Amino acid sequence: MPNVMKVFTGNANPKMAKEMCQYLDIPLSQAEVKKFSDGEISVEIGENVRGTDVFIVQPTCPPVNDHLMELLIMIDAVRRASARRITAVLPYYGYARQDRKVRPRVPITSKAIAEMLMAVGTRRVLCMDLHAGQIQGFFNVPVDHMYAAPILLDYIKDSFKDVVMVSPDAGGVERTRAFAKRLNAGLAIIDKRRERANECEAMHVIGDVKGKTAVLLDDMVDTAGTLCGAADKLREMGAKEVHACCSHPVLSGPAIERLEKSSIKSLVVTNSIPLNGKEKATNKIQVLSVSELLGEAIRRIHSEDSVSSLFV
Repeated sequence: MPNVMKVFTGNANPKMAKEMCQYLDIPLSQAEVKKFSDGEISVEIGENVRGTDVFIVQPTCPPVNDHLMELLIMIDAVRRASARRITAVLPYYGYARQDRKVRPRVPITSKAIAEMLMAVGTRRVLCMDLHAGQIQGFFNVPVDHMYAAPILLDYIKDSFKDVVMVSPDAGGVERTRAFAKRLNAGLAIIDKRRERANECEAMHVIGDVKGKTAVLLDDMVDTAGTLCGAADKLREMGAKEVHACCSHPVLSGPAIERLEKSSIKSLVVTNSIPLNGKEKATNKIQVLSVSELLGEAIRRIHSEDSVSSLFV
C-alpha cells in the first residue's frame, strides 16, 4: 500500500480528528477504542495499515492517564500491524509542566512520556504550543512543533483596538513580546509570586495599561488562578477591559467559577482540548479551530514537504 496516509483517533478529541480529515479530504480511519469492565483500555484497529503512513490524533488532555494509555496502545497496535511510519499528533502534550527538576527527588515526567512514546513505536511527533520548548529535545525522533500564533493574532487584530499585550508571568515574556511586535502593540508584565501549586498572587504590573485593552497571553489555562488574579490587577491599574488568549483550555477544578467572577471579558482558546458541557455554558469562552493548521502539517509530513513555513 505505497504512500497511503491513514488518520486514526482515540477518545480524546474525535471532533478535531474528523475536521482534520475533512481538510485532507480523506475518511477518518476505523478504530474501536473502549474499556474492559476492569478499566483496562481495549483497542482494535478496524482496517489494514500494512505499509501505510499512520497519524494518530490524541491530545493527552483530562483524563490525562486514560488518553495517554489509549495513545500508547493504539501506536503499539498499528506498529504490530506493520504500519510503515507512525506519527503521534499531540495538539496538547500532557505532563509538559514537569519538564525539569525543581526540587530534589522529583521526576522529569515529560521526558518519561517521550520515552514511552518512542518505546512503543512512534517515529515522528506533531505537537502544538509546548509548555517548554526543550521538550522537543526529549525525543530521539523528529518533532514538528506548531504554533497557534497565526490564528490568535488574526483574531486579536480583528477584535480589539488600542491593545497592550500582557504576560501573566516572567516565563511568558518572550512569547508575549513576539505577539506585541507583530501587532505593533505595547507590552506589560505581571510580577507574581507563587505560594503553592496551582495558586499564585499577582503582585504588580510592569508597563502602562491605563485606558488600554489588555490582552493576557499564556500557553494554557488550568485552574485560571493566574489569569484571573492578573486580570483583576490590570483593571485595578486602569485597563479599559481585559481579555485572555490561551492555546490550551485545560480548565480544571474551579476554573469556570473563577472565570465567571473575574474581570476577564473573554477567554480565547483553541480546540486543542474539547470543552465539556459546563465550559460550553459560559459565554466568556471563544474557541478558534487549529484543525486546518494541523491538517496541513500532516499533509506536508506525509508528502515530505517543508513544514517550517507554517511556523511562526
